[in-house]
Amino acid sequence: MSKNKQFVEKVTAMEEDFAQWYTDVVKQAELVDYGLVRGTMIIQPYGFAIWENIRDALDRKIKETGHTNVAFPIFIPESLLQKEKDHVEGFAPEVAWVTHGGDEELAERLAIRPTSEVLFCDYYSKNIHSYRDLPKLYNQWANVVRWEKTTRPFLRSSEFHWQEGHTAHATAEEATKETDQMLDVYAELAEKYLAIPVIKGRKTESEKFAGAEYTITIECMMHDGKALQAGTSHYFGTGFAEAFDITYLDKEGKSQFVHQTSWGVSTRIMGALIMVHGDNRGLVVPPRIAPTQAMIVPIAQHKEGVLDKAYELKDQLAKIARVDIDASDKMPGWKFNECEMKGYPVRIEIGPKDIEKNQVVLVRRDTLEKEFVSMDELEERLPALLEEIQQGLYDKALAHRNEKTTVVTSLEEMEKALEENPGFMKAMWCGDEACEEKVKEDFSVTSRCIPFEQEKVADTCFCCGKEADQMVYWARAY
Repeated sequence: MSKNKQFVEKVTAMEEDFAQWYTDVVKQAELVDYGLVRGTMIIQPYGFAIWENIRDALDRKIKETGHTNVAFPIFIPESLLQKEKDHVEGFAPEVAWVTHGGDEELAERLAIRPTSEVLFCDYYSKNIHSYRDLPKLYNQWANVVRWEKTTRPFLRSSEFHWQEGHTAHATAEEATKETDQMLDVYAELAEKYLAIPVIKGRKTESEKFAGAEYTITIECMMHDGKALQAGTSHYFGTGFAEAFDITYLDKEGKSQFVHQTSWGVSTRIMGALIMVHGDNRGLVVPPRIAPTQAMIVPIAQHKEGVLDKAYELKDQLAKIARVDIDASDKMPGWKFNECEMKGYPVRIEIGPKDIEKNQVVLVRRDTLEKEFVSMDELEERLPALLEEIQQGLYDKALAHRNEKTTVVTSLEEMEKALEENPGFMKAMWCGDEACEEKVKEDFSVTSRCIPFEQEKVADTCFCCGKEADQMVYWARAY
């Protein structure tokens, strides 16, 4: 048992130090290793397999909504980046620059893309001429670079993977409909695949994307009560089109500016997955995005017939679930701990006594509960159990969010909530950025979103006492 104990002791208890717990889980579950350049990460095979399942689910949904995947260059000429003033100012502190090609200094600096709006705009300006060319519904899977001051794997890294959608439309109505539709796609990804409940809403003016008319977001709560922005969708209006001269001739032959959107989800959502569902034994991966949904662990595998039966079981279950087998020579207790650390939704134990009884032991990762199931009923029971786990994880996360959401009507109540029950705080806001800035300075709390589903929790602004008609979610955030 000493080996098994040591395996779990490598993870700091989340109640003791949540930040260290997160780092320990990321490393011990073999999700990432650190890159040679500060703030970069090597996504290891298991971590990338989870990301691929998230990516593939999202990619299907993006294509189902009529979008096409493209690939644009990683370099942006400085003059191009400068074309949209608000946009370049918003990203300037995070841009990494290329100044030399080999030994020669470049005539113009090249930005390594922090995002690709300007590249798509340049392309659209040359390839959109008529209303017949619209809409342009493009998506790109790419890696981008943002020179972050403080980094943490998945949550904030100097280089990360994401998808970025960039679309152009004839009318504001079409573009805003697109903006809303893609946020719904993100919400469905988070809730139905990652089992993470989200709040959908609009960012305040000070929190919106640089260059956007407005930004809408999905916000989720981590185990420690902090918020995480898991996906955003932006409506640009004609701002970028005017800066880049993206026009088209309408049906009457009049020149019009296009209306644009962009939207994105990154590997940051992996951080949400870890911090929403993980526990002190490691990862807990929702079945729908788990690379291995069930791991077969043979018990006393040196005994005749055990391994044969385990492999037979694997072949039998392969058509209904993603199943693997741990036939290594490690002790069973060590294998159990490894299964828990990696967060496999179900562990299937089979040994000589189980074979005699024509049964297996199913152990679910979320609750660690065991059940004995006849081998004759396993093909029916396993998919049902996976669905129970998927729903159970969502329900648990939702209950946790509700428990850690407090209505506050004054700054004193906010201070009390932060001390006694840190999490989301629902409060009325007058709309004045000065109040927003004061809350940020005094409490390190930011507005997360103005939710689409509004509640009137008071008559006045919790900060200044003026009349208020907008309820806003506030929280400390990653």
